[in-house]
Amino acid sequence: MRDVLVDVTRWQAAGEPVALATVVSVQGSAPRGVGATLAISASGEISGSVSGGCVEPAVIEEGLRAIRTGRPTLLQFGITEAQNVEQIGLSCGGEIRVFVERLGDIRPLREALMAEHPIARALALESTTASASILVPETGSPTGTLGDATLDQTAIASARGRLAHGESGTERLATSVGAAAEIFFAVFPAPPSLVVIGAGHIAIPLTQIAKVLGYHVTVVDAREAFATRERFPDADELLVEWPDEALAHLPLTGTTAVAVLTHDAKFDEPALRAAVNSPAGYVGAIGSRGTKRDRDVRLLAQGVTDEQIARIHGPIGLDIGARTPEEIALAIMAQIVASRHQRPAQ
Repeated sequence: MRDVLVDVTRWQAAGEPVALATVVSVQGSAPRGVGATLAISASGEISGSVSGGCVEPAVIEEGLRAIRTGRPTLLQFGITEAQNVEQIGLSCGGEIRVFVERLGDIRPLREALMAEHPIARALALESTTASASILVPETGSPTGTLGDATLDQTAIASARGRLAHGESGTERLATSVGAAAEIFFAVFPAPPSLVVIGAGHIAIPLTQIAKVLGYHVTVVDAREAFATRERFPDADELLVEWPDEALAHLPLTGTTAVAVLTHDAKFDEPALRAAVNSPAGYVGAIGSRGTKRDRDVRLLAQGVTDEQIARIHGPIGLDIGARTPEEIALAIMAQIVASRHQRPAQ
């Protein structure tokens, strides 16, 4: 939804009805994952994608129908032995289901997404008359209904549980009459964040790559001449502070990565002490293997435990033979992404 939000907002502001198509399940190989969206305006403009192009024409047609009638549709696309490439299907061999609905007022969802507040939207996939949904913020009161009080309560609890893990998907939940309803949860956690300690030459492309990947980026350096908006136009925040002081007040969570790039013990070591004592999901520090060995000895003497030192990725980044600042930044960001998805990349 985030990738179509600007266009949907523009269309609705101009008074155009809008349909939204969402991938609600994937089996096997598919071009887009669960939660991918395609928005369609009443005039036929499109934004986003649900398949990379192979099923879009059929989805767009259903979106225009949903705009006219107000009735949602659950579509299924895939390749079977009986199908061929001329038929509508996925050439990659997988199967997807796509829920197409006419959108109502999205202002509460838009405001939460723009403010980067975690929020989830629960959709009743078997509704045939109008799209039934509940908007569930991480904190505060939900809005909307799925049409059944028992189902609403269960869906709200499930949505909040999914927000904690950042996972979209479907569940079958019981209604007040004992039936089961299939509910899709579109989950929008707060975006992952990257704190870059040290505004040197590697930090510039690292910030750019992280922003392309959707990270909220904060650059910290006590040297005012380095941490400038001219050098870091893409950074969300620039803090001219000592790194350990900045880390003490920044909101570090399990989706936060801390990359220490100053290569100077008076900056690196206080920053690393603060980072390994935080919930940050990734901590990495630049420097050779020899630099790391010497630094580990000093950190141990400063009270950092062996377990905490084991959390520090160093030398930072994947071993891809990187030489230039841009290549090193790529190696660092690749390791951060692998760590986030719990992949054993080396």
